Amino acid sequence: MDEIRAWARLQLTTCSFPYARRTLGNRVHAFNNSSRSRSSNANKMPAVHHKLLLEDALQDSPQTRSLLSVFEEDAGNLTDYTNKLLQSMQRVYGAQSEMGLATEQLSQQLLEYEKKNFALGKGDEEVIITLQNFAKTVGELNALHSELANQMADSMVFPLIQFREKDLTEISTLKEIFSIATDEHEAAMVRYSRLPKKKENEKMKSDLVKEVAYTRRKQHQASLQYYCALNALQYRKRVAMLEPMLGYTQAQVIFFKKGIEMVSKKVDNFLSSVSNMTQSIQNQLDTEAESMRVSQKELLSVEDTVYMPDKDTEPVNRTLIQKAGYLNIRNKTGLVTTAWDRLFFFTQGGNLMCQPRGAVAGGMVLDLDNSSVMAVDCEDRRYCFQITSPSGKTSMILQAEGKREYEEWICTVNNISRQIYLTDNPEAVAIRLNQTAIQAVTPITSFEKRPEGSPNPDRAKPGGVHTTGSSQNAGAAPEADDLIAPGTPIQFDIMLPASEFQDQNRAGGRRTNPFGETDDDCSTESDDSLLQQVFAVRFLGSMAVRCGNNQEVIYEAMRQVLAARAIHNIFRTTESHLMVTSSNLRLIDPQTQVTRISFQLGEVTQFAAHQENGRLMGFVVEGRDWGDGEEEGEPSFSAFVFESNTEGEKVCYTISLAKDITEAKKDPEALAQLMKNMPLTNDGKFILLDAETGDTTNGDGQEDLESEA
Repeated sequence: MDEIRAWARLQLTTCSFPYARRTLGNRVHAFNNSSRSRSSNANKMPAVHHKLLLEDALQDSPQTRSLLSVFEEDAGNLTDYTNKLLQSMQRVYGAQSEMGLATEQLSQQLLEYEKKNFALGKGDEEVIITLQNFAKTVGELNALHSELANQMADSMVFPLIQFREKDLTEISTLKEIFSIATDEHEAAMVRYSRLPKKKENEKMKSDLVKEVAYTRRKQHQASLQYYCALNALQYRKRVAMLEPMLGYTQAQVIFFKKGIEMVSKKVDNFLSSVSNMTQSIQNQLDTEAESMRVSQKELLSVEDTVYMPDKDTEPVNRTLIQKAGYLNIRNKTGLVTTAWDRLFFFTQGGNLMCQPRGAVAGGMVLDLDNSSVMAVDCEDRRYCFQITSPSGKTSMILQAEGKREYEEWICTVNNISRQIYLTDNPEAVAIRLNQTAIQAVTPITSFEKRPEGSPNPDRAKPGGVHTTGSSQNAGAAPEADDLIAPGTPIQFDIMLPASEFQDQNRAGGRRTNPFGETDDDCSTESDDSLLQQVFAVRFLGSMAVRCGNNQEVIYEAMRQVLAARAIHNIFRTTESHLMVTSSNLRLIDPQTQVTRISFQLGEVTQFAAHQENGRLMGFVVEGRDWGDGEEEGEPSFSAFVFESNTEGEKVCYTISLAKDITEAKKDPEALAQLMKNMPLTNDGKFILLDAETGDTTNGDGQEDLESEA
């Protein structure tokens, strides 16, 4: 209105038309009077005093156009405001509609509690009944919210949309029509003004006069309709602003009245009982929270070593038959790349189980019956150990968090692999076997340390392994104490001292020429040998045994050797070549071709491969204890355990064939028949298997390897 006053003031001072000056003065005076009357009578809607005079439409003076521009600006501002107001009202309506949908969904969700069958839901019957009552109440409230949303749509949103689409759109359309009619009238007047003074063409003049009259009439009609619409808009905008809010307020009042009636009649007693129930539950929670706070304080009062890995102060329990905890497992992610995953492992009966984080139950990873376990050095990580299935085809490398966990896992797997858990008193059996193993596994690293009664120095010292095998002999299997004396030391190293190595060479020990050339001074024993077969093996251990005619003694030696290696964390082995000939067995260094130890074939009394781990094999060698008078004493036996790169049965078959050849040499006919049945090489030797030493003679065979036994 200030703009109108400023414009009117300007026009009154500059306008040269008395009529326009008088008209504008009257309008400003009327505006001032209307302002005073509006302040004196607040309850009565003031009249609209600002109008476009229809009488001025035909003249279309600049003053009229200026006043028209004020009305057009007001209509534009009204359109912008109406759009924003409509957006706000639509948002309120949308929120109310969403409230209805949300309460409906809430009612349905409350009823779903009963159908969930919670595993810990015992005692929730009262909660279920209460939630059902709440669902009913929320359903009634949902009906009220839906009704309120419908009333908002009808009495608030729809009137404003109708005002925008009908009245404001009409103003915009009439404005375009008025603008077109004005342009046409101006164009007709331009053509009429160009009529020449001389030689006037009456027909052309008549046509132009008609055209001017037609366009002026058209402009007059358009301006009258446009002015009427702008004048009416001043009334309609007031109704359009008030009617939606009136409908919104009335809808809210009805909603609250119905809500109060529903709550006061039906919900008061129900809410009171629910409040008492929640207060009782809160008291129980407070009591339990106090109890948990005390327990938490006690648990947190421990020393910091409890949280530190590898800081266990308790001794290692080697008699466990069950174990559970987190371990890191190595997985191959490519040809040469690996990844470590931290998973929860536990034993169940004779199985090793694994349960990933978040899984409901665990799955079996490996059958531990008759399996073997030993410490390994893997990727420069500490506390790693390897579990291998009896067949040797499946193995896994695990890493414990600390030394105590590491040793207890190895002992537990060892105990389970012996099937102790199947006995009547597994704990007592585990304690007894652990005490026996500790006494029996005092490792020696040289033949210089020999106890009294040990075999001839040409043989390796006693040693032992873990592995389970069933007896091949008929009848009951002998006890372990009948096969191997308790406390028998185990030899893990077969390297000879320098003095013995020199004595062996001076005594005629043979060394194979690495360049393949023959030595004229060598013994003719190798030339006369009909069989020469080489196997790549790793020496695991040897130990003295009590008998040499029973394969069970070999199986028991295997079991004790592997158990001793696991307990003492001995996992490094050295690869050697086991040469089987028709006269002896020789263990040869693959790098230097020096014979580490040699056994006459007649001294080998028994040999066997493990029944389940096919790569394990062993043999028993007979020796003599010599008295002070160099009289031949009682026989003594030593068991040697190896891990072969090939199947142990092939090594045993070759030894058996060598013994057959030795026996056949005594009878020329039998030897001829044997040679006839076996394929021979060009130089008359038996053809058995392909050479299995691979490339170990290239100088790398001396590197320590990890046993997979």
